[in-house]
Amino acid sequence: MKRLFILATVAVSIIIVAVACAQKTTTPQQELTKHDEEINEIIKGMSLEEKVEMLHSKTIMSSEGIPRLGIQEIRYADGPFGIREEIGDMFMPKGWKLDSATYFPTGSALAATWSTELAYKYGTGMAHEAIRRGKDMILGPAMNIQRIPVGGRTYEYFSEDPLLAGALAVGYVKGVQDQGRAVCLKHYAVNNQENDRGTVNAIVDERTLREIYLKPFKAAVIEGGAWGVMTAYNKVNGFWCSENAYLNNEILRGEWGFNGMTVSDWGGTHSTMGAALGGLNVQMTGDTYLGPALIDSINIGKIPESVVDDKVREILRVRYTVKAIPEEDANIVMASQPEEQRIAYEVASKSVVLLKNENNILPFDLNKVKNIAVIGQNAVLSTAAGGMGAGIKTLYEITPLKGLQNRIGDAATINYARGYKNYVRSWGPPVPNPNNAETIDEAADPEFIAEAVKLAKEADIVLYFAGTNKSIETEGSDRENIDLPVGQDEIAQALAEANPNLVTVIISGGPCDLRKVNDLSKAMVQGWWNGLEGGNALADILLGNIAPSGKLPFTFPLKLEDSPAFALGTYPQKKEVVKENDVFVSQYRKNDIKTDSVDKEEIDFSAFFRRPVNGPDAPYSEGLFVGYRWFDSKDLPVLYPFGYGLSYVDFNYSELKTNKESYQANDVIELRFTIQNTGSMQADEVPQVYVHRINPSVEWPDKELKAFSRVTLQPGEEKTVSLEIPVDDLRYWDEESSSWQNDLCNLEFLVGTSSKDIHLKETVSLK
Repeated sequence: MKRLFILATVAVSIIIVAVACAQKTTTPQQELTKHDEEINEIIKGMSLEEKVEMLHSKTIMSSEGIPRLGIQEIRYADGPFGIREEIGDMFMPKGWKLDSATYFPTGSALAATWSTELAYKYGTGMAHEAIRRGKDMILGPAMNIQRIPVGGRTYEYFSEDPLLAGALAVGYVKGVQDQGRAVCLKHYAVNNQENDRGTVNAIVDERTLREIYLKPFKAAVIEGGAWGVMTAYNKVNGFWCSENAYLNNEILRGEWGFNGMTVSDWGGTHSTMGAALGGLNVQMTGDTYLGPALIDSINIGKIPESVVDDKVREILRVRYTVKAIPEEDANIVMASQPEEQRIAYEVASKSVVLLKNENNILPFDLNKVKNIAVIGQNAVLSTAAGGMGAGIKTLYEITPLKGLQNRIGDAATINYARGYKNYVRSWGPPVPNPNNAETIDEAADPEFIAEAVKLAKEADIVLYFAGTNKSIETEGSDRENIDLPVGQDEIAQALAEANPNLVTVIISGGPCDLRKVNDLSKAMVQGWWNGLEGGNALADILLGNIAPSGKLPFTFPLKLEDSPAFALGTYPQKKEVVKENDVFVSQYRKNDIKTDSVDKEEIDFSAFFRRPVNGPDAPYSEGLFVGYRWFDSKDLPVLYPFGYGLSYVDFNYSELKTNKESYQANDVIELRFTIQNTGSMQADEVPQVYVHRINPSVEWPDKELKAFSRVTLQPGEEKTVSLEIPVDDLRYWDEESSSWQNDLCNLEFLVGTSSKDIHLKETVSLK
């Protein structure tokens, strides 16, 4: 009996250990399946009509649950940099009182922090406001690669580098989902231009697809455990993303183990058979394809009902994981609260990039600077809304001028002049405004110049706020160029002639051509679209209350023609196609139709907006050589490189070491080096580790980012930084074997402060 007891005890111990091990090895995606047994029973009791009702929109921002069983619909929150106000048909605001949200810094600003910790905080803030609004799934993060400098959604996306984009996406995803809300990664996949986005066919080789464009999504799904994915408008290698079985079934669900739900972009579904068999769960919006037509297809035997069962199961996994907010508990307090506003400030304060600081003109000393000229409408204009796409009904927004006034008070005199006219794209009849330009390239106004020059001559320092706005960088269209608009270069010339102490602050979401203004300015600052606290954060940096620590998440080329897609002639596409309205605009903006003879309420809009199926082909001929990979491999000069950003202090790098001299396939490469703050104030530094392959057997870019960190250092403080790079992360996609392979060669690790500024080197080998 005693022996039996011992054996039983051992057996129980083994079971406990096995369960513990199983729990430790459970992946984030497997967590979604823990209610499958209950869900399967529910599906057995559902009618076909009930199931199909879940596969398309209920309202413009929701899809159906199971009302009979009290299972609530899924409510979507438009993002990704703030919870959108409540909207109804045609995306018209409902005018609620408590739906003002925190306007967080946009994607490129968050990316400039190079901080996964801040990305996590950002996600928590978004989730908290979604909970207050009763929303289940946030339509974000937006995480496509910034392939072209003119991209209309560069401001929403993170980076031209997949490692940086993926790391930030993982932080954002975990921040949201740890609070019990779901993300919807977008736009899957290869959505890298806004022109013709509803029809363009991205042609990309398999290695480039895997190593560049899918890599951030893979990280967000596997490491982050994302519960939702939004399919993109475009085609990839000939197939619409919403019905691309290779992307959605083979890779997303098969290889990556995704167990959640996919949602089409609004209006991005194209067929019943394709969507049903190609991996789409929910058609947004309407039921044209995943509605009655799907029921008919099942009834005649074209699609098995089990396909619908699978889709319902995947939706219910998310519904069971995300606790529904009862209507009586939602929208009872203001969405934006001080906690989220503090997160927005923290992100903004660590995103600002100091590009140039001649003679240490910044920070300026209020003991010496008593008269400040603030020039340019970007100092006073809001960036929370405008253009097309998701905007934020923000509770407030601190503009750069307001931030300076808040921080300076009566310690100095601040005088403001408009400087240039503002270009505002009209979505309806234009409203006359003497401050607005008629065209984006309108020459500078002599009256505005005279007003600005007068203030500049009287000032101790001139702060010139240039850049773009949300009419220029906007969803639905790409910029024609990256020139500074409305005569801003001409204004800079006049200001520099009036006062040599010219500091230029660029307020934009993406890169601009800064060659002229850079030469004219003593200091250059990239200020981004930096959220509701952006003006306070910027003022704190200009005044030296904190040290700048942002790093560029993409390259600022000397000129647009140097960037890869333009240099190779693959963008803009030259193939002529029927010019169509934008896929999103086509659905919801009736005022785009120009007719005075017909009542717009009686028009059959579907006839107006039948888009050509055969859009332009977009060959990704540069392959792996995107962004800095192109410029560094071609040894092309740039204005400011990827990863670049100055501080008010200097940092000393030393003592780079690796844990071994050679590594095998399953090893982890450990790098250690020392950083010292040699300045007189606390500051953050972002060391970056790149890898250069010395004797490879396949083609590689000159260098690729493989690790980074953000380090806070007190004056004189020295810290040892430890970073790990799994050898697995150094593999390439072999197209012949359709698998990841190691390139057994020598590796040179490069530690620096940008892709072009390397401080330390160490060579190891792969065996």
